[in-house]
Amino acid sequence: MTNYVTAQPPKWAENTVLVWAAFGALAVISLGLLFWERRLAAAAPDDGVRPVPLGRITARGHSMNPPTVSARVRGREAELERIGAQVRGPDGGMVVVCGAGGLGKTTLAAEAAAQARVEGRVVVWIRWRDDPEQLGQDLAQAAHILGLPESRLEDARTGRVSLVDAVWEHLAAVEGWLIVVDNVDTPTQIGPGADPLAAYRGWLRPYGGGVLLVTSRDTSPQTWGPDTGLLHLQPLADDTGGAVLLDAAPHAGTEAEAEALASRLGGLPLGLNAAGTYLSVPTSRHRTFSAYQHALEAEFADLLGAEHPGAAADPETARRVVRHTWDLSLDQLHQDGYSHARPVLQLLALLEPAPVPRTLITPELVTDATGLPATAASVDAALAVLHQYGLLHTPGIDGPGDGVPPVNQLQLHPLVRDVTTHTLTRPDPTNAWIAAIDDHLARAVDATTSMPGRTGWPTARLLALHLRSHLDRSTQRDLTTAVGTLDDLADALSDAGAASEELLLRRHVLDSETRVLGPDHPDTLTSRNNLATTLNKLGEHQQAADLHRQNLTDSERILGPNHPHTLTSRNNLANALDDLGEHQQAADLHRQNLTDSERILGPDHPDTLTSRNNLANALDDLGEHQQAADLHRRTLSDRERILGPDHPGVLSSRNNLAGTLNDLGEHQQAADLHRQILSDRERILGPDHPDTLTSRNNLASALDGLGQHQQAADLHRQNLSDRERILGPNHPHTLTSRNNLATTLNKLGEHQQAADLHRQNLTDSERILGPNHPHTLTSRNNLASVLFGLGEYQQAADLHRQNLTDSERILGPDHPDTLTSRNNLANARARLAEVGRRRWWQLPRRR
Repeated sequence: MTNYVTAQPPKWAENTVLVWAAFGALAVISLGLLFWERRLAAAAPDDGVRPVPLGRITARGHSMNPPTVSARVRGREAELERIGAQVRGPDGGMVVVCGAGGLGKTTLAAEAAAQARVEGRVVVWIRWRDDPEQLGQDLAQAAHILGLPESRLEDARTGRVSLVDAVWEHLAAVEGWLIVVDNVDTPTQIGPGADPLAAYRGWLRPYGGGVLLVTSRDTSPQTWGPDTGLLHLQPLADDTGGAVLLDAAPHAGTEAEAEALASRLGGLPLGLNAAGTYLSVPTSRHRTFSAYQHALEAEFADLLGAEHPGAAADPETARRVVRHTWDLSLDQLHQDGYSHARPVLQLLALLEPAPVPRTLITPELVTDATGLPATAASVDAALAVLHQYGLLHTPGIDGPGDGVPPVNQLQLHPLVRDVTTHTLTRPDPTNAWIAAIDDHLARAVDATTSMPGRTGWPTARLLALHLRSHLDRSTQRDLTTAVGTLDDLADALSDAGAASEELLLRRHVLDSETRVLGPDHPDTLTSRNNLATTLNKLGEHQQAADLHRQNLTDSERILGPNHPHTLTSRNNLANALDDLGEHQQAADLHRQNLTDSERILGPDHPDTLTSRNNLANALDDLGEHQQAADLHRRTLSDRERILGPDHPGVLSSRNNLAGTLNDLGEHQQAADLHRQILSDRERILGPDHPDTLTSRNNLASALDGLGQHQQAADLHRQNLSDRERILGPNHPHTLTSRNNLATTLNKLGEHQQAADLHRQNLTDSERILGPNHPHTLTSRNNLASVLFGLGEYQQAADLHRQNLTDSERILGPDHPDTLTSRNNLANARARLAEVGRRRWWQLPRRR
């Protein structure tokens, strides 16, 4: 047989030296490759997985490399550390980064992938395309990269083993990898098969030797199962969002201006990136953070609300555009059968940018606004999936305690609300929808104010923020009815002690009535009185007094001096003056009002009883404690007879009598009364009501008078914390609590801590109440007394001297506080003289 390959060999093959030289070269090359292969194997991870150059990772023509992160990732350090720790750990598992569109889930995953690659991990990036078969192919390719042999793939191709099991058996046996599956927003379609994803028999499982990192808008733990770790992303804090803006546009303004814009954008990374990119372009119309924030109000549709022509055809484009990103979720929910999800979101967007009580979103509202038939179940389902996909959240609110449950509430992210309102068709269906909202707001107020006891108070606080627009829209149609709705809710807020929310309504009602009815209309006078009274509750005594003085003058001119509303104005002016420290002027007005009330209304009228109570308070502040106690005792008896034992007015009378008894030195009787009042107010008003806090303060003061200083200090410390939380650090009642705590600590021997508190309180009192307020004088006196106890006699004497001068001028020379100041100054001078004599005797004699 002829060998055609060697029948006519080339001439060089006959040269044996050349042939053996070539053979030797090939042998050396082979040995070199063998040693290089072993060296690579020795450098591979302990599990034997050999990293594959990322440039070679491809599947069906698309890249499996992670996307590049072009800017610094801020505010996600904790999430990145959690992912990194799991990647570095021995156990592997599945982590789902979840949250609404625009929160930066893909960016976070890409940064985690980059960090893992730096650490030498094999990283594979898979983009979910709503195609389970493609996901299977991509995961098989990832497993092949990680060493899954062709023979095992051939077994899957021929049906000897399922591909999904073959892939996960290998992934469970290999360590040190990170596989990212991005944008799994339809987890019910993952497959293969009909089992739920949480059964862990499909393409996504938590049982690998490495980490499977998934990003998704679905935040439900039920979707992902018990063995998956959820990282629920939240918007960025204002300072972090400001840093993101400054990274993109470092010359667009100050740090504070960047933080303000970040707050307006709700800390949403997608919105921050859009704004930063816009501001970084030299030709943009708005070049500063402040200008951009101002332009958002008028040009939202041209800035963040602008449409992108390719968004409808390309979901990836839609994900990167603020105007379109949430449409992807809403479209998916509609396809899944949640037909009410979009209209419910739109209804919420037409309300104010504040929490909405869940009870307002009823099937009747949905039907009346949209014309779509709705049931309780369909509305519940719509809200549930909107929450599941991060399009609304449910901030918590504490109930008033004692068995009153918290109120369920709903709130939209600011940009979700803005985009939704700008995508509604105008004027219809918006006008019909708003009319339905107004009708159901009025119904909600009626239902809330009709609830017994304190049960409606938390809902009333939520409704308050949505009624201002309700009044604005109703001004031309039916002002009287709308004002009645706001007044009813404001009265409920007053009972609840929610003065800040009450103030919003009172001010808005007065502005509307002044504009529509005129400043002299009786309804306008009533609204001005109500606003001034609310300001006084908030500690704005001077502003309250000015409004009450204006109202009294107008009421006497328009209604006459004997009209009940005029008497109310005089009473309220006197209260504000008393709170300002003008006790004598307040007492004179209260005495005049009591005489007129008894003549016009009768001795048993509730307003007459109020006048007698308030006169007693002013007399007590003037140091006329016995006369005040007699009036309080009489008022308490009458109120219990006429109003009943649990009426707030009865509790106030009992409190005021106890306070006066304490001033008279009847500390035990005062403590017993205050303990009873505190128990009643906690039961009737709740533990956080301002009147309850007043009772706890007063009980502590009575216990302090009994020498039970530690118990008093504990109560004062609790009360100071609660008042700072509920009323704020600058409220006069908060200053009172801090003063009382300091006084009690001084009696316990904690002189330095007491001095620090009194010094802070004096500074705040001078700033908030003014240098001439009696409470400021009290703070200065108490600081001086503590300094005296610390041996700072000269400083104490200087403060007492200033206080005595001011007390004589403001309170008069015979006021008890003036007498106290004179005595304290004398003590300080005597001690200074004693110290001076002691020092003189201690001088060394000259020799």
